[in-house]
Amino acid sequence: MSPAPVERERIRAAMDRILSGRPEHSNGALTIVALAAEAQVPRNALTQRHMDLKNAFYDQVRARGQTPDSKRRLRQQIRKMKELRAADTEEIAQLKTDVEALVGALHQSMTDNRLLRQQLAGHTAVVRTLPTQATLE
Repeated sequence: MSPAPVERERIRAAMDRILSGRPEHSNGALTIVALAAEAQVPRNALTQRHMDLKNAFYDQVRARGQTPDSKRRLRQQIRKMKELRAADTEEIAQLKTDVEALVGALHQSMTDNRLLRQQLAGHTAVVRTLPTQATLE
C-alpha cells in the first residue's frame, strides 16, 4: 500500500477528532497546522498532496458556523492595523499643525533678526548699560 492512502486515512481521522473536540496529538485548533499535527503528517501533505482534504476540512469548519483560527487571527490583525493607521493619521495631522506653527515662529524670528541687524548696521539703536543690583554680602 502506498503512503498516500494511509496519509489520507490519518488525515480524515484527524479531521473527525478535531471537529468533534477530541484531539489527541494537537491543540485542536481549526488550522491546517493543527490538522497536520493531529494526523501526524507533514504540513505540506495538506498544502501540496491532499489539498482536497484541506479544503474539505475548512468547508466543514464553515458549515458548522465556525471561523477557522487562521482567518480569525487575520481579522484581529486587520482590526489592529486599522487602529494603528487611525492613530498614525491623527499623529500626522498634529505634526502638520505643529510644523505650520513652527514655520510661522521661524519666519517671525527671522524678520525680527533682520530688523535688529538693520538697526545695528545703521547705528540707529542706542545701546545702554543697565545698572545692576549690588550683591549683598
